[in-house]
Amino acid sequence: MQFLLSPAKSLDYETPPQVQAHTNPLFVRQSAALIEVLKTRSPQQISTLMKLSDALAGLNVARYQAWSAKFTAQNSKQAVLAFNGDVYGGLDAKTLSAQQLDWAQAHVCILSGLYGVLRPLDWMQPYRLEMGTALATERGKNLYQFWGSDISAYLNERAAADTSPVIVNLASEEYFKAVDRKALKVRVVNCVFEDFKGSPSDGKYKIISFHAKRARGLMVRYAVENQLTSVKKLEGFNAEGYRFDAAASAPDRLVFRRDQVPHNH
Repeated sequence: MQFLLSPAKSLDYETPPQVQAHTNPLFVRQSAALIEVLKTRSPQQISTLMKLSDALAGLNVARYQAWSAKFTAQNSKQAVLAFNGDVYGGLDAKTLSAQQLDWAQAHVCILSGLYGVLRPLDWMQPYRLEMGTALATERGKNLYQFWGSDISAYLNERAAADTSPVIVNLASEEYFKAVDRKALKVRVVNCVFEDFKGSPSDGKYKIISFHAKRARGLMVRYAVENQLTSVKKLEGFNAEGYRFDAAASAPDRLVFRRDQVPHNH
C-alpha cells in the first residue's frame, strides 16, 4: 500500500533531524525548470500569483534565488521532518524511529507543486508553491499541466513492485488532482474523517478541515506504527476518538467519525 499526503505551507528548518538517512528527490530536473520560471518573477508578481503578503512574497523570492540543484545537509532537510502543518502535527514524524522512517520511506508519498512527489526522507529545500497555482510554463498554463502524467507514472511504477498495490489517498482535492486518474492503474481508497456538529437531536457529521487534516496525519502514523499492508487493517484506526463507520463507508471510501474532540486538542 502507498499512502498519499499533501505538503504543508509551514516549514520547520530549525529543529535538527533525528536521523542522518536521506535520499535525493526524484524529479530534480522538473523542479529546476520550475525554479527557473519562478526566478523571472518579481516579488509583486509572486504576491499576486500566490495571494501572499509582501513579506511572504519577499521570503519566497529569496528562496527561489537560493534554490540549488545540489541538495546538501546545509540547504535541505528530510521532507517529512521539514513540513510542519496540521497533517504533520498528527503524523509527528520527529518522534518516529529510524526503522519507522524507513518503513514510511517505502510506503508514503507526499505530493508537491515544486517537487512532484517527495518520499519522506527526500532532502527538500524550503519553498512555497501550491499545486493549484496558475504558473504558466512551456508545458501549459498551470502546474497540473506541467506535471501531466509524471506523478501517476511514478505511482504505477511503485505499485508494480508492491504485493498489494493500493493507493490510500489522504491528500487534499487540490493535490490529488495532480494524479492523472486515467493513467493510474492502481486501486484508490479514500479515507474520510468527520466530526459531529450541532445538538444531539439535529446535528450531523461533517468534514472540518483542521480536524480532517490532523486525522490524515494520524492515519499515516497508525499505518507506520503498525506497518499496515491491507485496506482491511485501516479499519482499526481509532486515534483521538475516531472510529470506523462501516454503515457510512463503501469499499473504496472508508469513513471515520467521532462524536467529540478530545480536550487536549
